[in-house]
Amino acid sequence: MNFLRRVFPIAGLVIVAASLSGCNILIPDVAADSPARFVQETSPVFYQPPGVDPGRVRPIPDQPVPQTRELYKTQFHQTYGLPVTNPVHAAMYGELRDEDFTLPSIPVSRVQPQFLRQEVDYQTTERPGTVVVDTKARFLYFVEGNGKAMRYGVGLGRDGYAWSGRGVIQWKQKWPRWTPPVEMVSRQPEVRAFSVENGGMNPGLQNPLGARAMYIFKDGQDTLYRIHGTPDWQSIGKATSSGCVRMLNQDVVDLYDRLPAKAEIVVM
Repeated sequence: MNFLRRVFPIAGLVIVAASLSGCNILIPDVAADSPARFVQETSPVFYQPPGVDPGRVRPIPDQPVPQTRELYKTQFHQTYGLPVTNPVHAAMYGELRDEDFTLPSIPVSRVQPQFLRQEVDYQTTERPGTVVVDTKARFLYFVEGNGKAMRYGVGLGRDGYAWSGRGVIQWKQKWPRWTPPVEMVSRQPEVRAFSVENGGMNPGLQNPLGARAMYIFKDGQDTLYRIHGTPDWQSIGKATSSGCVRMLNQDVVDLYDRLPAKAEIVVM
């Protein structure tokens, strides 16, 4: 009995092995008999839709890779996670504490980009430290030398076109008083309260001269031509009803700090 118990399991394994010997359960060696058979059985299979000749299908042309990106072209421009306004501009035109006043931030997204402060290539024979006002393009340049200049956008009033030529910034003033000229008082009687005889308008955020004023002289005489700040940021790059050369308050503060004493100015 014990003998049979030992023999039957072994006999079962032999029978199973014999039955499986007729089944092809092993991976055949396709290269064993013929290289042609190997190529046939291992060649890739591609999808070919009916009625389509692969030899007549035109390849898709390569698309040109863009070389530049206008990240801040408009406030609606997609910038792939970057802010829609230039953070440098946001810093330059943010809220600024100056003397006893706090200049409010300027919504730079609503100002045309070319009129925002920026260093540009500028070829000129003028000496570094000279101010050049281009009344046609409405730009003011502070010449830095080496073919560079700091460019600011300006607004021009009626008086801004009244004088051109070469002069000297005889003096400059922080938070100036505004005293409208007699001609303006006669045209606009509502400003009579700020006339010379009445002491002018006190410095402040609503003062038409803004945070700084620069007074232009020629041959020792006042030209009545002024470069000044303005609280009306929307007038930059435009023609206005009054005033000379208007700058954003943050820009006029920047220019004031750059100007050397008795700087030359050219208005064209």
